[in-house]
This record gives sequence, structure tokens and C-alpha cells, in this order.
Amino acid sequence: MVVASCIITVAAVAAAAAAAAAASTTRKPNDSVKLIITPFIGVLVGFFIGISFPSLSLTKLNLPSGLLPTVDMSYLRNTKGLLTNLKPMYSTKPRAFDGSKIWAPSNPRGAESLPPGIVEAESDFYLRRLWGLPSEDIKIRPKYLVAFTVGYDQRKNIDASIKKFSDKFTIVLFHYDGRASEWEGFEWSKKAIHVSVRKQTKWWYAKRFLHPDIVSQYEYIFIWDEDLGVAHFNAEEYIRLVKKHGLEISQPGLEPNKGLTWQMTKRRDDQEVHKETKEKPGRCTDPHLPPCAGFVEIMAPVFSREAWRCVWHMIQNDLVHGWGLDFALRKCVEPAHEKIGVVDSQWIVHQSVPSLGNQGESHSGKAPWQGVRDRCMKEWTIFQSRMTNAENEYFMSLALQTDNSTAS
Repeated sequence: MVVASCIITVAAVAAAAAAAAAASTTRKPNDSVKLIITPFIGVLVGFFIGISFPSLSLTKLNLPSGLLPTVDMSYLRNTKGLLTNLKPMYSTKPRAFDGSKIWAPSNPRGAESLPPGIVEAESDFYLRRLWGLPSEDIKIRPKYLVAFTVGYDQRKNIDASIKKFSDKFTIVLFHYDGRASEWEGFEWSKKAIHVSVRKQTKWWYAKRFLHPDIVSQYEYIFIWDEDLGVAHFNAEEYIRLVKKHGLEISQPGLEPNKGLTWQMTKRRDDQEVHKETKEKPGRCTDPHLPPCAGFVEIMAPVFSREAWRCVWHMIQNDLVHGWGLDFALRKCVEPAHEKIGVVDSQWIVHQSVPSLGNQGESHSGKAPWQGVRDRCMKEWTIFQSRMTNAENEYFMSLALQTDNSTAS
């Protein structure tokens, strides 16, 4: 034991010093040489005695108290155990305790002071247990997500729709009527994610609950209305076709006899997918631009993970109906006329049930649904104006930067 050997050495030095002091009073010729050699011999003897007894305890040494400093012996005994316990925490090069702090600029904003290895920048909707090992919570890890904005009156239609989606899909229901608990009668509802906020739209929900970092685990995100007939739709076959044709943003074809607004979304019988169409005269200024190409409607869009990250940032917080988004989706993929399309062989029927419209309020003698419709039209105009202004501001600032760099 190092401490024991040091104390024995101290004792030997002290003894040698005492002997030297005694000899100095009766010094004879050649005694000066002995006086020099004696202390060194004492040191060596003390050292070898010390290492010969590595387990010697300080409390068992019968040494004069004057040779020992005042030390808390329990502290010395406990220090070895404390240091042993700390070793695993600092198995790599220990951080110097000099007041320096972690600062990792590559971390997400606000988390720069955390070590990167502990940062969880993304999340998911995977349901977990309250017991057992976390690594054993998830038996099947869903690859896709489908979100419906629903009212309880449409429960039969939603039940039929959800049965078209396998356990590879996470199911999310956004409840605009406050009746989320009444869905418990459906077995699949027990595994669904329920979000209930009264009288809100699917784009309001999507902006707040489908952040790209929350849905990043899902390859494709379906954001659908509640009034869709799905008798001719198979979700996994749809995914196969989307991948086959390289579609980043898509929708199922629409039954041509019901709820059709644009020719682009009309189902075609003779092909799996189409990416362009011919519209009424004057609607398309360019065959590669909406609504003739690079276009799907907002009733039943499907986004790849990458495309959704862009689209989410384009959704405006206050423009809750999403009108105008369909014409701007092309800004999130390139080339849009090749990566946006309609899947014809997996088609749906838009039943045009104005259930959400009936959640509005009457004003100036207008029916609730009419007030909602008017708001939709206003939002479309506002969105177009914001997009145009934002693009103009960007290109103007870019031109100024170019001019400044040229002048310098």
C-alpha cells in the first residue's frame, strides 16, 4: 500500500535524522561522511519495508502520533471505492473540470449545450407500454401513416376506409366534433391516435400535429377527408404503384361522375398512373404547370416523407382550409410534372358530404356552410398573394446581393 510505505519511509527518515543529530554533538574525523550516508540508508530501508506490506492498514500501525498528520481515516478508506465506481463513467479521456461547457452547433436549435449522442431530434406515433423493456414495446413498426379529419356522424364511412389500411399504417383521427371517446366501439380505434379539438380543419391539425420531425419514421403520409368511398382502393397496392412511378406527391383517381372539379384528378381506365392532362381552354398557361400537370387536389393527397417536409413549411398557420396549396405543391418537388401524379388503378369516390361545413356559424342570413365556403375562397386569394410577395421579395434580395458583390 503506497500510503503505508510513505509513512514508514517518513518514520525511517525521522529516525535517521534523530541519529544524525545525536552524533553531531560528538563528531569525530570521518563522521561527516557517515552523517550524509545514514539518512539515505534510512530512506531505502523504509521504502523496501513499505512495499513488502502492501495491505498494511494505517490504523494498525503503532507509530508515534507526532509522525502522522491529522487525517480523516474514514475518508481515506472510502476514497478508493468512490474512484472505482467513477471509472466506468470516464472510461474514455476524462473531461477537464475547468469550467468549459458543451456547445454542439450541429444540434437542433436550443439543444446546442447537449452532447450530440443524447439528442433525439425526431419522434413518432408508435404506441408504447407502461411496463417491460422499451426495446420490446413495438412488435410491428408501421411504415406509413394515414390521418383522417372526422366527425362521429361519418363513422361508418371511416370504418370502411380504415379497414383498407393494414397494420403497416399508423392511424390518426383528428376529431372536429369533440366526440372522440364514442369511437371506442371500433376495435381498430384502440390502436389509433386520437386528437380532439372542436371545429378545426385537417390543415389546422396537420400543421400542429404532423410536424415533419414527428412523422419522419413514415415513408408516406396520407392526409384524407372523411367523405371518400374506398370500395376500389387498396392501400398497399397504391404504395407499390407510387414507388414504381416515382411519385412524391399523389392522389387516387376520382370517379368521374361524382365530385369532380379538375380534369387532372379524373380516373382513367387505360393506365396505372397519369401525370398530365388537357384542361378547359384558358386554364393552363403551360402544359407542365397546374392544373394540367404537377397537380393533385387537397381532399386525398399522399406525400412522401421528403415532400411532406417541404409542404408542411408552406402551410400557413391562419389559413386553415388549405385552399391554394394544390397549385403550389409543385414547388416542393423537381421536376414536378414527373413526380406529382394520379394513381388511376386505385381509385376513390368523393361523396361531397358537407359535414365540416355544417360546423360553421350563420352570419348575415347565410347558412353555416356558406360562411365556410366564403372563408375558403378568401384564403385562396390570401395564399396566392403571400406566395407571390414572398417570391418577389426573395428574388429582389438576391438581385441586391448580386449588385453589392459586383460593386465591391
